Amino acid sequence: MKLRKVTAASATVLVLALTATACGSGDGDDNGSGSGSGGGKKIAIGIKFDQPGLGQKTPQGYAGFDVDVATYVAKKLGYSEDQIEWKESKSADRETMLQRGDVDFIAATYSITPERQEKVDFAGPYLLAHQDVLIRADDDSIKSPEDLNDKKLCSVTGSTSAQNIKDKLAPKAQLQPYPTYSACLPGLQNGAIDALTTDDSILAGYAAQAQFKGKFKLGGFKMTNENYGIGVKKGSDLKAKINDALEAMVSDGSWEKAVKDNFGPADYKYEPAPKIGDIKS
Repeated sequence: MKLRKVTAASATVLVLALTATACGSGDGDDNGSGSGSGGGKKIAIGIKFDQPGLGQKTPQGYAGFDVDVATYVAKKLGYSEDQIEWKESKSADRETMLQRGDVDFIAATYSITPERQEKVDFAGPYLLAHQDVLIRADDDSIKSPEDLNDKKLCSVTGSTSAQNIKDKLAPKAQLQPYPTYSACLPGLQNGAIDALTTDDSILAGYAAQAQFKGKFKLGGFKMTNENYGIGVKKGSDLKAKINDALEAMVSDGSWEKAVKDNFGPADYKYEPAPKIGDIKS
């Protein structure tokens, strides 16, 4: 191989380039190293941006139970809050984001299922939620899922929750299509619909908003088990580290405080913190 002569000018450019690279290495990969070393690097975490009480982007920053859990975990991994890069993780994008390395982990009402476990790994679970209904606080006519027969039930595009009720529990329920859960709430408030259904944690997050305080209540029906886990890339060593962090969060009282802080106004009858690896079918 022939070696080319390096001129003084080109050598200077090379030195400057190497210096710039070295200086930039303090930030590292925007997605973090996954090693939990912190030290100036960033960690990318996927959350929902539009779920009050769980994961919501607000003018003041990011808020919700999932945000609190993710922040606690990141701290245990060696990252401060200002080292977290929050990324929106819509339900349909979560597996792809993990497989592609867009995020280090995802905490976004991410239910652990056999189908998802084929594509990604899960730490946790860290919350056991259930499918439930949200109804008006003064409505005493809906005391069981069967009472939804002949009632107007909000059906959100892309969600199967309302259809599941109609297929299995209340075949005469009248499904009313709405684009989002948020769009259902004014209809529920003014009587255009009688009930909204999805995970009870999500419903509690909506009901806990200041403008809805005292106006809604959860049915408490527990129609399904939804084991929320923290998703990581298949084979990632972060799984064990995150599990350790979740156990610490429960033992030091931070988990229960986060639940009460985010869902308290909705009078959410939450389940005790689940044991790591205990997935309820």
